Amino acid sequence: MGDSEDGDVPQLSSHTLAALQEFYAEQKQFTNLGGDDKYNIGVIEENWQLSQFWYSQETALRLAQEAIAAAGEGGRIACVSVPSVYQKLRELHMEDVSVGLFEYDKRFAIYGEEYIFYDYNNPLDLPGKIAAHSFDLVVADPPYLSEECLRKTSETIKFLTQGKILLCTGAIMEEQAAQLLGVKMCKFIPEHTRNLANEFRCYVNYDSGLDSGT
Repeated sequence: MGDSEDGDVPQLSSHTLAALQEFYAEQKQFTNLGGDDKYNIGVIEENWQLSQFWYSQETALRLAQEAIAAAGEGGRIACVSVPSVYQKLRELHMEDVSVGLFEYDKRFAIYGEEYIFYDYNNPLDLPGKIAAHSFDLVVADPPYLSEECLRKTSETIKFLTQGKILLCTGAIMEEQAAQLLGVKMCKFIPEHTRNLANEFRCYVNYDSGLDSGT
């Protein structure tokens, strides 16, 4: 074979090459994670295009503790579009609770069988292993502040929960949340690692420790 044939070898564009390098770097990052490290909030970076904004450590801990208390010993908790609460639950080594992470971003598949791909546009398109009303508590944070997103996510919440709901969304969604899910705003105010333009609040449909103030 002569050197002249090298011109037939396809060359990657700089954009494609950069994307590949980013992908391999990300894979290496996840491969190197071990033990509790993979559950650190922020180990998977926010993707603003997916409207991802992680909770602060303090808020994630408070919500995880609330979820554990609400679900009870041996309880099952569904985290819908709220990965930082899932991460905090697992960081706390709460082996006596079962947790499922329903999330669109497939980077969270590093969490194995507890990860369930979820697209709010298809609210009931869930794996057959997920039975109706099989979770003691659903913690949810719809990715977008829109009536459509909340309505579709609500379908998922009502399918999954045995009754208890902990919803985190904008204060402007209070009326819609009450109509769709029968939840009421709590005194506790969740915070994110970055300051958001919209005020966020928590809503529940049960007697909650989040209503004892900040």
